Amino acid sequence: MHESLWTAGERVDIRCAPQWLADVMHEGADGALEDPAAGLSTMSVEVEAARQSFRVGEWEPLMRGAWRQGREVLIENACSSGLDLLVRPNGGTVAFVARWRPPVRVRATSGLRSRFHLLLRAVLLQYPSMWWAGTRGRIPLHASMFSVGAMTAVVAGPSGVGKSTLLATELAAGGRATSDNLCVTDGVSGWGVVEPLRLEGKSGRRMPHGRREQPLIGRVSTLTPDRVVLLQRGTGTETEVGPCDPSVAARALIGGTYMAGEMRRYWPFAATIAAGTGIGPAHPPICALSERLTRRLPCVQVVLSTRRDTRLSEALDDGAARSDAELTKRSPVAPVAPHAPAGTMAGVRMGPAR
Repeated sequence: MHESLWTAGERVDIRCAPQWLADVMHEGADGALEDPAAGLSTMSVEVEAARQSFRVGEWEPLMRGAWRQGREVLIENACSSGLDLLVRPNGGTVAFVARWRPPVRVRATSGLRSRFHLLLRAVLLQYPSMWWAGTRGRIPLHASMFSVGAMTAVVAGPSGVGKSTLLATELAAGGRATSDNLCVTDGVSGWGVVEPLRLEGKSGRRMPHGRREQPLIGRVSTLTPDRVVLLQRGTGTETEVGPCDPSVAARALIGGTYMAGEMRRYWPFAATIAAGTGIGPAHPPICALSERLTRRLPCVQVVLSTRRDTRLSEALDDGAARSDAELTKRSPVAPVAPHAPAGTMAGVRMGPAR
């Protein structure tokens, strides 16, 4: 296997000798792999056929199971995946070289196919690209970024709230998206971390929590959002829409990112590489850039109804229309300033969501 992938804003040159691991990477790339573009990659990932350990010789111990020499770092059994990972920065690029050397306990758990494949994809594709993007001023977020009618939104909310379902509905109507659950941002634009779409009640590869993998149709590499949407699951029969305080929206972005199961192994992974290479932040500035994003953009709170056929763009339009009608009743002055302040939608201030 020798292909390339555009993910997290990075062009990754990928080589993989073991066929079964190449198949895992093809699954995770969700049809986005391309022919290698000579000289255009910003980083590389290679899985070698060799099964012996990397020779560390006189390398300096970094922590238990990790060593460094100069700016190179070796991590044994990275993220308990069974992969030894050698990180080699080289000027403006970085190479990740992996070998499959699982200890006995990893072999025992590798039979849990769906969870184990998700871990392998993370260690080989997602985590390296997110870390390298972090050295270039981008942070990871557990959020969706997609077009919602004429708008483009960063959509945040806890796992299981329904982001993927809403995303699939907008894509079916011709929308665009950077990814399903993970993206990186510099506080202005966002880049998708490539992965398939995972939904309940569909056909496809079986995944944890009763979900199945589907191709993400309508993927684009980057989007520039014009608002932040915070999702909550309600108990009523009507979806409620209202403005959201920027600090509340930032807290949701930050908290959702740290709570996400997809990210729980990322933090020690990134910190170990940063400590050993001396490159990039020891911890990504997630709070600062999340607050930058929410201060710049209108923030909207959407409390979803118990119905499962909600379309986010229609809910936002209905919320704006209801607020417009309420304002018209209260005041004979109909025109609204064309430049909407924070907490408005399409120039109309919305009523608070309960």
